[in-house]
Amino acid sequence: MTSTPADDRTARRSALVRAWRQLPFLLWLVAVWMLLWGQFTLLAFLTGLAMAIFVTRVFRLPAVELSGRVNLWYGAIFIVTFFAALVRGSLTVAWQVLSPRAVPSSAIIAVPATVADDLIMTHTAITASLIPGSLVIDIDRDRRVMYLHVLGVRTLEDVEHQRESVLVWERRIVRAVGSRAQVAQIREAERSSKDAAGRARNREGR
Repeated sequence: MTSTPADDRTARRSALVRAWRQLPFLLWLVAVWMLLWGQFTLLAFLTGLAMAIFVTRVFRLPAVELSGRVNLWYGAIFIVTFFAALVRGSLTVAWQVLSPRAVPSSAIIAVPATVADDLIMTHTAITASLIPGSLVIDIDRDRRVMYLHVLGVRTLEDVEHQRESVLVWERRIVRAVGSRAQVAQIREAERSSKDAAGRARNREGR
């Protein structure tokens, strides 16, 4: 059975759609490679690209279903805030280590993910781990909970602050590359969180 020109065009279009949907994942792997090596050079990009193609082509992993949506504005916000967090985290950890006044404290924090998506959770875990001062040590995939070892935690307020910072990264990632349904989900979660905080403040003011 021979293929018709229409079938060939459909096959090419499907291949282009699959390539476009996989492109953000491929670029993310290259970015992670460059961040892990701490080098942002052409050589690091090319070796990262080669490793990303090797990993995605050779290892038989389950297919990654991407949303096919990329928001360049929120992507730029994520990149800028991420590099700012890298600098701030490095300075904070350096101060905690070198300060003679106190011994750095730490804690294991459970962070329940808002979005039930393996790829979003993976991106969030990698982002949190790359920022100095925090490291994801375990993930409960069934319950959608990430466990982080965090430095500089002394009070319950510090715990909540660290947990919220991870959820902020999750929201930024969803806004950048998540689906519209996932964006709506985090917006609903934000509204619920603000309503709960408002009710708590009202109870305290009585």
